[in-house]
Amino acid sequence: MNGLAGIGMTSDRTRTRMIERLREQGIRNEQVLMALGVVPRHIFLEPAMAHRAYEDTALPLILGQTISQPYIVARMIELLLAGRAGLGRTLEVGAGCGYQAAVLAQLTREVYGIERLAPLLARARENLKALKLTRVRLKHGDGMAGMPEAAPFDSIVVAAAGAAVPQALKDQLAVGGRLVIPVGSGVQELVTVERTSDGWQEGVFDAVRFVPLLPGVA
Repeated sequence: MNGLAGIGMTSDRTRTRMIERLREQGIRNEQVLMALGVVPRHIFLEPAMAHRAYEDTALPLILGQTISQPYIVARMIELLLAGRAGLGRTLEVGAGCGYQAAVLAQLTREVYGIERLAPLLARARENLKALKLTRVRLKHGDGMAGMPEAAPFDSIVVAAAGAAVPQALKDQLAVGGRLVIPVGSGVQELVTVERTSDGWQEGVFDAVRFVPLLPGVA
C-alpha cells in the first residue's frame, strides 16, 4: 500500500462524503473504497475544475478527454477484484491523467499504464510524481496493442470503449487473469474477460458511457 496522508488534507471531508456516496450506490469492496478514499482526485484536474473533484461525475481534461466518475472507477476495480485475492500485475489501458493508476497503486505493487496521447501522458507523469507513486510504469503507445513486453498481466482495465475486446489484450492475460472493458459503439456495457486453461470466458455488466478506444498514438 502507498500512504498518501498529508496530501490534499483540505479535501478530507469531501472525500469522505464521496466514499459514503459510493457505498450508497452499491460499492461494497472495502479495499476499493479505501483506495479511492486516500487518492486526492483534485490534483488530477485542471485548477478551474478542482472544486468539483469529489462530485460523482466525469470531468473534462485536455484534448477533449475526461476523468472517469468515481463510481465507474470503483465499479471497474471492484469487478476486477471480485472473488480474487488481489489484482497482481495490472495494466491500465488509457492512463489519461493518472487518476485510476493512482487508485490501482493502492491495491497492488505492479501497475503499468499506457496512453496514446503524449500531452496527457506527460500530465499523468507529473501527477503521479507529485504523489511519489514512482513504481507506476507509464508508456506512450497504442493501447489496443497493450504492453506485450510486460505481459502476462493478472488484471487489465480499459478506460475507453472498444467495438469489441481487442485480441491483443486477451492474449496478454495470464491464465486466471481478468480484463474489464467497456464494449459497444452505441450502447456500451462493462464486459469482463477471464482467461482459463481452455480459452476465455466473458461476462456482461453495467451500462456505461466512455470515449472510444482508438488505435495509434498522437
